[in-house]
Amino acid sequence: MKVTTDAGVDAKAALHSFWQLGDGDPAALEAVTFSDTGLQLPSVFPVGVLAAASIAAQALGAAEIWKLRSGQRQQIAVSMRRALTMFRSERYLTVDGKPPAEIRSPLTGYFQAGDGRWIQLHTNFPHHRDGVLRVLQCEGNFAAVAAAIKAWNAAELDARLAQEGMCAALIRSRQEWQAHPQAVAIAGLPLLEILRIGDAPAEAFDKADASRPLSGVRVLDLSRVIAAPVAGRTLAQHGADVMAISAAHLPNIAPLVIDTGRGKRSAQIDLRMEAGKEKLLDLVRDADVFLQAYRPGSLAGLGLSPEELCKLRPGLIQVSLSAYSHAGPWATRRGFDSLVQSATGIAHEEGEAAGLAEPGKLPCQALDHATGYLAAFGAMIALKRRAEQGGSWLVRVSLAQTGRWLQSQARLPSAQAIAELTPQEIAASLQITESPFGQVSAVAPVEQMSVTPAGFDKPPVPLGTHQASW
Repeated sequence: MKVTTDAGVDAKAALHSFWQLGDGDPAALEAVTFSDTGLQLPSVFPVGVLAAASIAAQALGAAEIWKLRSGQRQQIAVSMRRALTMFRSERYLTVDGKPPAEIRSPLTGYFQAGDGRWIQLHTNFPHHRDGVLRVLQCEGNFAAVAAAIKAWNAAELDARLAQEGMCAALIRSRQEWQAHPQAVAIAGLPLLEILRIGDAPAEAFDKADASRPLSGVRVLDLSRVIAAPVAGRTLAQHGADVMAISAAHLPNIAPLVIDTGRGKRSAQIDLRMEAGKEKLLDLVRDADVFLQAYRPGSLAGLGLSPEELCKLRPGLIQVSLSAYSHAGPWATRRGFDSLVQSATGIAHEEGEAAGLAEPGKLPCQALDHATGYLAAFGAMIALKRRAEQGGSWLVRVSLAQTGRWLQSQARLPSAQAIAELTPQEIAASLQITESPFGQVSAVAPVEQMSVTPAGFDKPPVPLGTHQASW
């Protein structure tokens, strides 16, 4: 298997490939420099390259919009070690000097079934935990769940849990995954799709309101957990007016609300109610970007398909982020970063490389964070195209497509220097914000931009703090 030893060169190559997906001007790449590329985190996969290049791509997208608005070029610098810190941002969050409550459920993790194969459960939401326990018919503690799974064939349990709408994944090897119908279905898809789905007049950026690249851009963010909320947070750090939409009946994870809520407003709408749907449609009429991470087809069932939304608001940029992609038999399967790692062979390969008796995992939620940054990058490219060409646009990304890109890259040799982030590195990456939660310490935006520094205009706020209006 091909290996690599020069992460700096690889980060440039990765950025080049991402930039090509957006049909960007190759000359713009000269504005980007990478540093601190000598040390990756412990992994056989080049997660540092993915982190640095995906963050650089969205920063370059913002810089190109700024050039369109102001005529000014700027330089961008990205530290790979700081990018890796950001890819673990949920780990380093503190409120009033204390870490928040544990994000993971004690039942989330790997279990060995009766046939000797491994399966991963994801039970961080209470209804997912309860559904797993109903299938297993056992008590809700680790020992009872482990004993119950011993009575199952791993593949059969995986299929049953998926049928029940629960979140789990059979640990597959890369070869098994490549032969799977879902892998075959997405094998020909690009990492990122930016599609024109309707005609609309060009919408030039308002040069009178151009203090930052995305000043005046309105974003609706209908997402939870990490990946898509990172995309919304990224647009906010370049000046967009981002409104995060949640609902009181939907579970969320408090530390992630704080970490990914920086720079956003927060409102609640119940889309099960006709009045709630009408309120959302009112917001869409005056929005520029509609970001969502519902399973493909879910919003269409509520009359909120991409086609219907761009009829309502011609020129709307829609960003769809999913687990296993919009195509294939698993298009509507529930999934999270760690489950995609398990299903696609990443966890199997990491475990083997580390000599573990069980599956391994990436040293960070790399699929979540990278997909979020790529989604933001795609949104900015689409906004630039709308300004120059007009049209309504659809951006599509998925955790599985990001995972496939990572698996396509050269592995790191076992002899390459790898190092955990030091307390000093982490401390240097943090910023303090006063918020309704208390004093929040969290990882600052990574990219250093010479003219329009990335930053947050608003602190994170509790869900539903704001009215659902622009």
